[in-house]
Amino acid sequence: MNGAGVEVSFTRLGDAALAVGTPDARPLLESLRHSPLPGVEEVVPALHLLTLLFDPLRLDAAELEAALQARLASLDLTGPAQADTVRTLVVPVRFGGEVGPDLAWCAAHAGLSEAAFVEALCGAPLEVAFLGFTPGFAFLTGLPPELRMPRLNAPRERVPAGSVALGGPWAGVYPSATPGGWRIVGRTDLRLFDLSRPEPVPWRAGDRVRFGSVPSGHAGGA
Repeated sequence: MNGAGVEVSFTRLGDAALAVGTPDARPLLESLRHSPLPGVEEVVPALHLLTLLFDPLRLDAAELEAALQARLASLDLTGPAQADTVRTLVVPVRFGGEVGPDLAWCAAHAGLSEAAFVEALCGAPLEVAFLGFTPGFAFLTGLPPELRMPRLNAPRERVPAGSVALGGPWAGVYPSATPGGWRIVGRTDLRLFDLSRPEPVPWRAGDRVRFGSVPSGHAGGA
């Protein structure tokens, strides 16, 4: 446990990686971005978990674990987030119709009209929890309870790229055509994985995200 009595676990992954599991993974990540630890080359976030890749010629896992224990104990969990590292991305979305075949079902499930459902979804304060599943896919957290949709009983064999979908407590956008079991409510033309860009993926853990409704044929893209 850390100094606040929160359970913390450390798992060594070979000679150059250490995973730390903690409910405070998000503020720890922000702290490490703001003030990196010497010898740490990359920090990979997951849900309540960070994996740190480090240079074993500069420090070993025991030294890194001690440094992380100290950093966790020093976190100010009552203060504001590191505003200078938090970005906001607006995702333009065409909702319903052929590109959002599950919108009517989701609206009915929530007890809302389609317009009210879209308005509520666009007003939800979403945040990138972590990346995974496929390159560029972000698990977006922050859906209010009424917008949390059960997954399909049988996944679709192919979900078109750009599809905006809801599954359990998560929202997400499919960067490429893949199978998928979430309920599709719209589509964006925003490219979420492009190796020709300096930063191939437009978002990272901790970024704020908002969906913006646009008319059919005007989804925009980057």
